[in-house]
Amino acid sequence: MGRNLGNLERQLFAYAQLRNLRTLATGDLLEPLKISAKQERELYSRLSRAGMIAQVRRGLYLVPAKLPLGAKWSPDEAQVLNALMGTQGGRYQLCGPNAFNRYGFDEQVPTRIYAYNNRLSADRQVGAVALTLIKVSDDRLGDTEEVPTADGVSLVYSSRVRTLVDAVYDWSRFASLPRAYGWIRTELSAGRVGVKELVRTALRFANQGTIRRLGALLEGLGAARKQLSDLEKGLRSEKSLVLMVPNIRGSGKVDRRWGVVRNDPV
Repeated sequence: MGRNLGNLERQLFAYAQLRNLRTLATGDLLEPLKISAKQERELYSRLSRAGMIAQVRRGLYLVPAKLPLGAKWSPDEAQVLNALMGTQGGRYQLCGPNAFNRYGFDEQVPTRIYAYNNRLSADRQVGAVALTLIKVSDDRLGDTEEVPTADGVSLVYSSRVRTLVDAVYDWSRFASLPRAYGWIRTELSAGRVGVKELVRTALRFANQGTIRRLGALLEGLGAARKQLSDLEKGLRSEKSLVLMVPNIRGSGKVDRRWGVVRNDPV
């Protein structure tokens, strides 16, 4: 479509810019543009196909602050996530590869956005933004930090310590073991996280397998027994053992205190 906009297209952008709107939904244009529901639906569809607005979900669209100059426009991840979650009263936090890269655990820049949230579980494409939305319960959201963007909005990330715990907890999804053990060792040595923080975060957000693995890891890295007492209290009595690195085969010493088989290189 480029700059060859029709009258309705020009009116849509003028209306959005005049009112400083970044999102438009089904029904928003009926009264101000004096059009029918069918005309509105076709207008959104034309501009979305032309890459001049971006459909976030059915009936919800993101609109650029300024009319794109002959090129396709795409929102950034902050705009997409804040619109998608905000309109549904949801919460999110970037996790996995995005958080690994932010905190310097992994130098690879992910091409997909991973976000824990309490509304949707799906893969989505909004403009150039590829999303993997991971629905979790409300009590698994938290321990976050907000990062401002150049557009004046913020992205919500899992905190540094939460990211380390999730790298052990969600190892299958993020392929993060045994790398996470090395990250934890480095972060402890550098003083960027502490044993107390890791224990507190694991007890709040992790499962039994994670608590067992972290307990064995921290004890092996020299954490005092007293420092790990709360973590040990969080253990349930289970006869089965878990592997420190669950995605590889191999034998190792059995750690009876934590109920793990030490088949890890740490």
